[in-house]
Amino acid sequence: MAGKRDYYEVLGLQKGATADEIKGAYRKAALKWHPDRWVSGTDAEKKTAEEKFKEASEAYSVLSDPDKKAKYDQFGFAGVDGAAGQDWSQGFGNLNDILNNLFGGAFGGFGGFGGFEGFGGFGGQQGPRTQRGRDIRTRVKVTLEEIANGCEKEVTIERNRPCPDCGGRGAKNASDIKTCPTCKGAGQVQHVTNTLFGRTMTSSVCPQCGGMGKVVTNPCGKCKGTGVVRQKETVKVRIPAGIEDGMQLTLRGEGHAAPQGGVNGDLLVIVEELPHAQLKRDGNNLFYTRVISVADAMLGCEIQVPGIDGPQRIKLEPGTQSGTVQRLRGKGLPSVNNYGLSNSRGDLYVKVLVWIPRKLSRSDREAVERMRDAVRPDPNREDKALFEKESQYF
Repeated sequence: MAGKRDYYEVLGLQKGATADEIKGAYRKAALKWHPDRWVSGTDAEKKTAEEKFKEASEAYSVLSDPDKKAKYDQFGFAGVDGAAGQDWSQGFGNLNDILNNLFGGAFGGFGGFGGFEGFGGFGGQQGPRTQRGRDIRTRVKVTLEEIANGCEKEVTIERNRPCPDCGGRGAKNASDIKTCPTCKGAGQVQHVTNTLFGRTMTSSVCPQCGGMGKVVTNPCGKCKGTGVVRQKETVKVRIPAGIEDGMQLTLRGEGHAAPQGGVNGDLLVIVEELPHAQLKRDGNNLFYTRVISVADAMLGCEIQVPGIDGPQRIKLEPGTQSGTVQRLRGKGLPSVNNYGLSNSRGDLYVKVLVWIPRKLSRSDREAVERMRDAVRPDPNREDKALFEKESQYF
């Protein structure tokens, strides 16, 4: 997912955006970047519009689906890998059709692109804005055993929290918070510009109150009017079974507090899987290699191998060949996307290698020579098929 932008960033949204906000943001992006609007542009502009439209459509396909959105919010791109693809081989579709599908024809005939001009750039900010605290990113290390069953971890972070002296207001008393004189509480200021085509009106965030609509006249001495102070705190994080290295967990509202009573940011916890001393992981499956002696391979034996749920015993038949793989069903890891299902666990694969020593003692050499005279390859034995199969590779 290298170089891929966050879906909320693509649509210009904050995490926790409502379904209506997501729909409105996509409508705005579709109006701006649909390739039909750039037919008279340069090749570079057409290519940019095409990529931007694809990016916005992919983001909307995930965020507009409650199930996909929940997985993306918790695990990031890893939670929706392969779920947001779209086939563009048949073109991008008619923009009016796209918008009619979004809004159910509520605006009637769109009349091409011009029919939207009266809406003034859908998605413009109205009224005072609510500030949102910054997100916090941290890492947590987990072992393979913890991943197998899920666990609870504690992470210590420093974050902004509401000031205890002023209760997060930023002022000692509620009366010390006044309506902004510049924007009159609207959070925005309007600008009128005269052009050759008439007067145009635009809005921008109020420079005095930063869009809040209110100003603090007597700031709190502890937080200096911000409403927040820095604190070191410990947060418990629930690690679901089957999670993979690099996945991201999102704890809503556990990030920085916003100034003056806004919405808290999120705590983004990236999972770091610690390597296991003996087992290797590939998805939900585990792999282990065991070396046995020539005698054990010839006579058969019972071996014990490490497993995620404890040691596992395997019976090897006489004549076990080097490279034989034994499969222990259901002894792997659970799937994070099917957590709780009995059949969602992977398998444990044990590869058996026969060890052949390079040097022998005098007594060992004599014993092997006696065995060589007693045990000769016989092409008519039951393992003939094995040798015929292997010979095909040479």
